[in-house]
Amino acid sequence: MSFDNAYESLIEGGEEKHWAFGTGFTDALAGVDREFPDVDRDDLAAYCLMLGDDALVYAQRLAEWCSRAPELEEDVALANIALDLLGQARMLLSRAGEIQGTDEDTLAYLRDATEFRNVRLAEIDCGPGPGGDFATTIARLLVFSTWRLALLDALRGSADPVLAAVAAKGVKEVAYHRDHAAQWTLRLAGGTEYSRERMIAGLAKVWPLYDELFTPHPIESRLAGVAVDPAALRSEVDSVLDTVFHAAGLTRPDVAQAAGTGRDGVHTEELGPLLAEMQQVARALPGAVW
Repeated sequence: MSFDNAYESLIEGGEEKHWAFGTGFTDALAGVDREFPDVDRDDLAAYCLMLGDDALVYAQRLAEWCSRAPELEEDVALANIALDLLGQARMLLSRAGEIQGTDEDTLAYLRDATEFRNVRLAEIDCGPGPGGDFATTIARLLVFSTWRLALLDALRGSADPVLAAVAAKGVKEVAYHRDHAAQWTLRLAGGTEYSRERMIAGLAKVWPLYDELFTPHPIESRLAGVAVDPAALRSEVDSVLDTVFHAAGLTRPDVAQAAGTGRDGVHTEELGPLLAEMQQVARALPGAVW
């Protein structure tokens, strides 16, 4: 049995069953209106890359926790969050590839770090290896998902039908991601003295990349009616995070903001090793299909 799109792979029965939203289908845009809005298509492709790279890179980071989370249920939760983001990435990279004359695999596996346009919050190494821990992962998930939920909610009214479709499904997924992170934030901040210290340290690590989430890019400004102005999201995101911090007895970290933006291809040193691991098989076996 084969499936034409992501939705059939989830709901159809039979011998071949797929449990992950991001797998089990060959055409990520099947069943979605693909008419182009009246905007510059190169700008539209670049914007889809931005949002797709956010999801792809962060999905890879979350997948690093498989079999390493503090409890089995969290292994499953983080894996499913990663797969939700992978499904979003597939659709967004397919839309970009449709314009650029390429495909999602080429964009995912055959670009170098300087060609990626994700926000740097998605790429920093928060664990489970050296230099990171679970509390830092939760801090990043709380900030990222609160921001992405606000973005996708606004994007549901996009003039591009593909972006609107991705957003309509994505808000349901990312609402869970945000709530999951908020619950863990309360649990860690209100637990032992050590867990609270780790939560505070985790927020301090991710906070220097907070302002970048709301920095408008010229491409976003040129795509009025299609893209979302990230600066317009700040009030909502601030309000949600402040609510969580108040409930957890936490305050915003007082740290300097990092210069530059991933939207311009300015990344941390941590993106290169992440991509090397993610792209290794595809580059070793060019042209392979799996």
